[in-house]
Amino acid sequence: MNVKTARLIASFFGSGYLRPASGTWGTLAALPFAYLILLTGGFWLLLVLTLLTFFAGLQATKVATAAGDDHDPGWIVIDEVVGMWIALFPVAYGAQMMGVEVHRLWPGWVSGFLLFRLFDIWKPWLVGRADRLGTPLGVMLDDIIAGLFAAVVSTMLAGIAHGVLM
Repeated sequence: MNVKTARLIASFFGSGYLRPASGTWGTLAALPFAYLILLTGGFWLLLVLTLLTFFAGLQATKVATAAGDDHDPGWIVIDEVVGMWIALFPVAYGAQMMGVEVHRLWPGWVSGFLLFRLFDIWKPWLVGRADRLGTPLGVMLDDIIAGLFAAVVSTMLAGIAHGVLM
C-alpha cells in the first residue's frame, strides 16, 4: 500500500482532516456508511465490512505512521469508524432479528454514538491500556474496545428501556 492510499484510508476519505475534534468527525462519517451497509446487507454485511475495515485500517495506520514520530496522529480516524460500527452491532442485529427497518431503532444509534465517543475520549481500563501500546495495533484496538463497551452499555440501556432489565 502506498502512502497516498494509506492516508486516504486512515483519514476515512479525508474526514480526519476536519477540525476541531477530528475523532468526532470520523465517527460521524461512519454513520451514513453504516446505514447504507445495513440497508444493503444487514448485520452480517456490517460485521464482514467491519473486519475488513479493521485490517485495512491497521495496514494503513502502519504505513501512514511509519515515517513520523506520532504513533496516533489526530487525522487517523479509521479506528473510530471501526469502533463506531462495533457500537452499532446491537442495533443492526436487533433490527435484523425483529425484521424492522434499522432507522426505527434510532435510540440505539444515538446511545451507540454518545457512548462510543465517551469511552474513546475517557479511555477507561482496557481502552486506555490498548491506547498506551503506542503501536498501530494499539491505535485500532482502543477503539475496538471502546466500541464493545458502547455496544454492551447500549444493550443494557435497551433492556432497561424495554423492561427486560428491571
